[in-house]
Amino acid sequence: MTQAPNKYREFYERQIQFLENNDPEGLIANQYNDDAQLLSFTNKITGAEALVPYFREYVKGLGYIKLLSTDKYTEGDDSIFFEATVETAGGTARVYDVFVLENGKISKHFTGLLGFTPKGT
Repeated sequence: MTQAPNKYREFYERQIQFLENNDPEGLIANQYNDDAQLLSFTNKITGAEALVPYFREYVKGLGYIKLLSTDKYTEGDDSIFFEATVETAGGTARVYDVFVLENGKISKHFTGLLGFTPKGT
């Protein structure tokens, strides 16, 4: 069985670019539906209006985000699932995310941390 080409790869790369550029307004306006929901084990954020300050504080808390590698990546008919390694001011994080898309934007975003190595260790 052959896998279809990555039709959402550009969407994924834009997501990363918005985060690396610390542009939460652009991120939410371009990537998320107005009623989108972000869910992690520590957060449940609903709506574009609430997501902008969430991402602003998220990147501020990390200092910056730089993608080091996309370690796993797959797509469904309306979803993206990936694991990535990112550099932050405090160290290197291994993360996972699932985006469920509706009308070309994220309606549900599930996210979590797989591991973190502080700088200098």
